[in-house]
Amino acid sequence: MKQFLAILCVFVINGIASADDTETRLKAMEAERDSIFKHKGSSETYYSESCPKELAFWQQAAEQGQAIAQVLLAGCYSRGKGIAKDEAQAVAWYRKAAEQGYARAQSNLGFMYEYGKGITKDETQAVTWYRKAAEQGFANAQDNLAGMYFYGKGIAKDEAQAVIWLRKAAEQGDAKSQFNLGVMYFLGVGTAKDEAQAVIWLRKAAEQGYAEAQDNLGVMYRDGTGITKDETQAVAWFRKAAEQGFAKAQYNLGTMYEYGNCQSSCRLDG
Repeated sequence: MKQFLAILCVFVINGIASADDTETRLKAMEAERDSIFKHKGSSETYYSESCPKELAFWQQAAEQGQAIAQVLLAGCYSRGKGIAKDEAQAVAWYRKAAEQGYARAQSNLGFMYEYGKGITKDETQAVTWYRKAAEQGFANAQDNLAGMYFYGKGIAKDEAQAVIWLRKAAEQGDAKSQFNLGVMYFLGVGTAKDEAQAVIWLRKAAEQGYAEAQDNLGVMYRDGTGITKDETQAVAWFRKAAEQGFAKAQYNLGTMYEYGNCQSSCRLDG
């Protein structure tokens, strides 16, 4: 009997180690996907390369209830990578993870509801799921919830609330939210107009490589809006965005070359 118990203990311990290994591996995969998204603004490359290789592992782990695997598997279904595209299946797997309280899944499920992907479009449900993730501090959901408030989608339009949620995401370093917050300050929407604050937030996004922020920061330097006029800095920021293929920046940069010291005749999108 003692020998049997010893063997049983070994099996239990090995089982725990195996579950830990699965979770560790999934967290590493999650981190890799997030890193690619942060640098490229999209995780398409990750899914294109990983879904064909990891699908069986993700399927098995997802069926065992691993929330990270459920979201990764849903990503393959939603994009049709490594498996036939099936947005309804993506929704089903996002929901399983969302109901476990996994913020990314809640945010993604909100997105599927907002745009009617794999499920009947329902902006009220989108707000519900965005909020669940946003209240956990998930920046992408905070930005999406801000958009719902800004446009009055699924909830009463409230620009001040949009600013509140944008700030939460921006303070976490989310470049898109930093850009949007900068625009809100520049326009005085949902908050007092403050061009100096606009520059601060646009710069934060621009320094992360967000092309539209780089272009707008270039405009601020070119026109001396919220900051001391500096055409050299304007050119530098236009160039950064232009080299990413951002058309407005390419045009603005071309105009700077054409006119030398840009005058009011080359004002474009300030």
